[in-house]
Amino acid sequence: MDPRFIRNFSIVAHIDHGKSTLSDQLLLQTGTITQREFKDQLLDDLDVERERGITVKARAVTIKYVHHGQPYELNFVDTPGHVDFHYEVSRSLAACEGALLLVDAFQGVQAQTVANAYAALEANLAIIPCLNKIDLPIVRTDEVLEEMRTVLGFNPEEVLRTSGRSGIGIDDVLEAIVERVPAPTGLAADPLRALIFDSKYDNYRGVVIYVRVKDGVVRKGSKIRLMKKGTHHEVLEVGQFRPMNTPCDELGPGQVGYIVAGIKNLSLVHIGDTVTEASRPATEPLPGYKPPQQMVFCGMFPIEATDFEKLREELGRLALNDASFSFIPETSDALGFGFRCGFLGMLHMEIIQQRLEKEADIDLIQTAPNVTYELLKKDQTVVTVDNPQEVSWDGTTEEFREPIVKVTFIVPADCIGPIMQLCSDRRGTYKSTEYLGPARAQLIYELPLAEVIYDMHDKLKSITRGYGTMDYELIGFRAADLVKLDILVKQNKVDALASIVHRSLAERRGRALCKRLKEEISKHMFEVPIQAAIGARVIARETISAMRKNVTAKCYGGDITRKRKLLQKQKEGKKRLKQFGEVEIPQKAFLAVLDIGDE
Repeated sequence: MDPRFIRNFSIVAHIDHGKSTLSDQLLLQTGTITQREFKDQLLDDLDVERERGITVKARAVTIKYVHHGQPYELNFVDTPGHVDFHYEVSRSLAACEGALLLVDAFQGVQAQTVANAYAALEANLAIIPCLNKIDLPIVRTDEVLEEMRTVLGFNPEEVLRTSGRSGIGIDDVLEAIVERVPAPTGLAADPLRALIFDSKYDNYRGVVIYVRVKDGVVRKGSKIRLMKKGTHHEVLEVGQFRPMNTPCDELGPGQVGYIVAGIKNLSLVHIGDTVTEASRPATEPLPGYKPPQQMVFCGMFPIEATDFEKLREELGRLALNDASFSFIPETSDALGFGFRCGFLGMLHMEIIQQRLEKEADIDLIQTAPNVTYELLKKDQTVVTVDNPQEVSWDGTTEEFREPIVKVTFIVPADCIGPIMQLCSDRRGTYKSTEYLGPARAQLIYELPLAEVIYDMHDKLKSITRGYGTMDYELIGFRAADLVKLDILVKQNKVDALASIVHRSLAERRGRALCKRLKEEISKHMFEVPIQAAIGARVIARETISAMRKNVTAKCYGGDITRKRKLLQKQKEGKKRLKQFGEVEIPQKAFLAVLDIGDE
């Protein structure tokens, strides 16, 4: 198809501002799907997406639209809105020339709206602002338009009024896309260069590669080369998403689609790689993507040791479909063989765990998550640490650094005081306040990431009665007075319960953790001490008393020496048990590290 009549755009917005619903209306009104096929959130096809009502994976779709008698091909990507999936959004933007930016007509400009608008501007995309959900019973149209002008710089005249639920303004959106979004550049005669923006594994056909063609043409039967690994493959099928995978003859410049080349080895395909022709390869690959920086790590161990290989396979498939997730094997004295997994945030971690348990049917033990730290050694080398076990106080460490994030809060004006108190309690540094209108303000703080990821979002929602939003970005690492908190059960360190905390909070956290573990670990036939320690110094202790059998129950009356003999025998038995007995730690205890909150 002539690239002049192709438009590529993505739909970006804050969570719940109606991206998926608007996508459904675009499909329905252009005749891509029939009224019979139409259902809410049609593109959210993962079970976890439909259960939670959120988008986790970006989805690409090709639709046909006739404008003044000329047929156009529109390729659009419906993206997630949660901060943890911002990497999905950035990848989608790299495959487009324009972006639809949706703003809820009642909620107005939120934290992720601002982050996504800046991401689209950095990618030099044409932005089409839309005021969505204008059919709500209560709307703040004039105030929200003023917020869009103040915060994002949009002229109220160029903002489209739409509703994804009732289909208002969909024709205006389609016209604006054709008129405002530039056509893709690229020549069919040039050597093939196609950007891999996603992929997925099919049990029967191998890896299905999702591409955006920049130059050249890819056809069924042609030989292609993946530039990163240099491997050659024969194309078995090319097609487009309408919205299901539909085979076609070829993909030309500017088009978005998929390639099936019978690739069975998952490690050959990399998101951001360039596909070219084997016989006439391109000299330069496409720029690709910045590698994502995983910030939250946790251990995942199968409850059944026999599930280890199955877990490895499933993690490989998830990593292929989600480039922002990584995993490496690790062993734990307490839990056996498993994997150290890296995520972009806590919701990302929950989604991966849920997909493993539901889709792959694997029972997991998951250790408490922790963030990445840096150690500056005496010889000035910097070591990155994502597991508390890797921290050793052997005198070679000069500085312990923690990740710092810039957090943008958008909150009701009457909640500024409590939010500032929350941030100062979590070692935050105040940066600025800006009023977006008479009733809403934007606060900017710098906070340690470890203080943000656990429950900052929950606390924010409870303080602002659900009206506050936040977005964060990593700005670097800073030195802090951090310590490794070890947990000892019966004088043995439990590696899976170790954590890194600020020295000022260590004692309080240690006490709360020991108390919580005392509730979770069941009684044994001998006394079980639980201790929290920094190095060799114990800072907190709880003791689980022994389960005691009444050995003198059968003695009634008679000489006291008989009872003493039985009690002495029991005492010696318990002493032996204390020496050799093993303490069984239940799965719930490993998640206790998470639940102690602000105790």
